[in-house]
Order: sequence, then structure tokens, then C-alpha cells
Amino acid sequence: MSQIDKAFRRQKIKDRSRDSVYGFQSKPRLCVYRSLSQMYAQLIDDASGKTILAVSTMSKENKDLKGSKADRSRCIGTQLAQKAIAVGITTVVFDRNGFRYHGRVKALADGAREAGLIF
Repeated sequence: MSQIDKAFRRQKIKDRSRDSVYGFQSKPRLCVYRSLSQMYAQLIDDASGKTILAVSTMSKENKDLKGSKADRSRCIGTQLAQKAIAVGITTVVFDRNGFRYHGRVKALADGAREAGLIF
């Protein structure tokens, strides 16, 4: 399977899942993106089209995270949940963004749940 086929397949899955996943100011969408070496997560208010907050392994505070990719993803989920609770958000809608709910995506979700976010 070529890279173009994989990207097209993920885009089709993403489009299908976005039909049922929608975020509001009170219950934003937790969107996850996974590259080969980095992990990104953001809370999005789809009604206004704005990102409420974002956390990634590329940010300055996370540059020196140690451990496996899954461990770093769990830390990103925990940080996102702590920031969301500080802003007053406790409930979110999880958007896996076409990725399988497995490995780093699952670790991020578990970290966010452990820190207090409700999906």
C-alpha cells in the first residue's frame, strides 16, 4: 500500500467520523494528530471554529520529556487535561482524527482520563 493510498484511506475515515463528532464551547472536540515522532492534541470549538488550547511534544515545556513515545503521549494527555480543567472544561468529545484507537492515541486518551477529563 503506497503512502498516497494510506493518506487517502485515513482522510476517508476522518471524514466519516467527523459527521458524528462536533465540539461546542461547553463540550469541545479533543482532536489528536500523530506523526512519526511527535504527538499533538488540541481542544476545538467547532461552533466558532477556534482552538481553545493545544499541547504537543514540540512545545518548550515538553522538549525534555523522556521515555517511549507512548509514555510521552500519556504525558501530553495529562497536560491537556490539567490545562482544560484550569480553564473550566471537564467534558470533551474525542476525535481520533482517522487514526486507530491504539498505541499512542490510546495512551493520550488514557492520560487525559486519568487527569480528570470526561469523554
